[in-house]
Amino acid sequence: MEGVFVSDFIGPVRARSNLPERAYVLDTTLRDGEQTPGVCFTLEEKIAIARKLDELGVDVIEAGFPVNSDEERSTVRTIKREGLKAKICGLARCVTKDIDACITSEVDRVHIFIATSDIHLKYKLRMDEDKALEQALAATDYVKAHGLECEFSCEDATRTPVERLLRFYTSVEERGADVHNVPDTVGVMEPEATFELISRLKSALKKPISMHCHNDFGLAVANTLAGVKAGASQVHVTINGLGERGGNASLEQTVTALHAMYRVETGIRLNLLKEASKLVERASMIHLPPNFPIVGENAFAHEAGIHVHGVLAKAESYEPLTPEMVGQKRRIVMGKHTGKHGVANFVKEKYNLTDDQIAAVVEKVRALAIHKKKIIEDDVNAIVNEVLGSVPDAERLVRLEEILVVTGNKITPTASVQLTHNNQKRVAAGIGTGPVDALAKAIQSALGEEIRLLNYKLEAISGGTDSLCTVEVVTEDKDGRTAMGLAVGGDIVMASVSAIMESLNRIYSKRMKCQQSQ
Repeated sequence: MEGVFVSDFIGPVRARSNLPERAYVLDTTLRDGEQTPGVCFTLEEKIAIARKLDELGVDVIEAGFPVNSDEERSTVRTIKREGLKAKICGLARCVTKDIDACITSEVDRVHIFIATSDIHLKYKLRMDEDKALEQALAATDYVKAHGLECEFSCEDATRTPVERLLRFYTSVEERGADVHNVPDTVGVMEPEATFELISRLKSALKKPISMHCHNDFGLAVANTLAGVKAGASQVHVTINGLGERGGNASLEQTVTALHAMYRVETGIRLNLLKEASKLVERASMIHLPPNFPIVGENAFAHEAGIHVHGVLAKAESYEPLTPEMVGQKRRIVMGKHTGKHGVANFVKEKYNLTDDQIAAVVEKVRALAIHKKKIIEDDVNAIVNEVLGSVPDAERLVRLEEILVVTGNKITPTASVQLTHNNQKRVAAGIGTGPVDALAKAIQSALGEEIRLLNYKLEAISGGTDSLCTVEVVTEDKDGRTAMGLAVGGDIVMASVSAIMESLNRIYSKRMKCQQSQ
């Protein structure tokens, strides 16, 4: 498959699996995903998410649990009336009022469920197996009598004896249930066990089998894929893996693995995965960790020198997929692991740097990365500009050796500096309205001449408390010579004094050249 570079060892696994040609995708972000603690979507957000899911190509959208409230019922109905290509599904217990709520919501499919494990029957439902089956059959009959598709779940299926599962699923199938959903309700399965269970069910059932896996042990995607390998042809997923406790199987990871590893079609437009992920991230206010697979910020980001060199030479050296395939972009991130190749390739399209300048950029990136975890593109551009505009070491007439700044509540900002000018050490102190002003006055005192600070400009390059800043200053000596200094750093005071020193060296360089010409 173009854009995919996975292991050849998967081929034999595909050959001995019972993979369907097509896996159908039921997205439950608006139902199970909203059950994530702290998540509550507005009507407008739900409509936007439903539209994006439809554009993405999901087959079924589980839009809510209509019996929960009049608002929920109205929301599901509103989504249904959007005229989307995806089927709209509502969740219901095996209770008439729940199904009626789905019917009045105008859904295409009713997803009914009843608990079947010993612990749920005894402590939650307080009924025996026969009574639960009676309710399941009555609910199936009721859904089908209203001309709707019926998906049936044995809640807590993976802690239910397999013979009981077969009894429930075969019974509802005889009454017309269209899809058998197998929920790993508390995420207690592992892939081999899932494969065995679904294989057993597949051999006994005629209707399609669906997987609904939770991520309590971090195995939701793996278990979902194992179920598909055993013959399941529908997957329940959520955008960004949202859901109760550890969440559900991530849509992004599940469908990408189905396409890339198992060659199973899903109808999902993979290039829209990042867009859908960002939309749900904003609406849910659940921010993904940067290392989240497929759609995380670091999914196609490279920092270590060896990796960057390999990726730039041949992308698939360190990428199993092309980033564009899933709506991402490759990023070369600068940090303490970045090598010369990474920096050179990053800046060569924008700047014409010498080897010495590249070495200077690498040194500055690594020094700053010790204090800042990630150096982004804008940071590097600022560092390059600083290097390009800096005075060569051989021409520096003023060098800063040490500084000390004292400031605080009810303390007048005071600074002391030790610098070298014309190979002579000079020490001085100064006070000011702030630490940068105090440093400027201390430097002026040490030099023994009036140096005016004409302009001071401070900008944060990126967001966050660890953002790098760029400081730009313009200074003027007593003869009216002016010069600009630019510095980049994570410490505002240090960046400011570096910029001032840069501008002073430019002034002294101009002064020397003027004297030599006379």
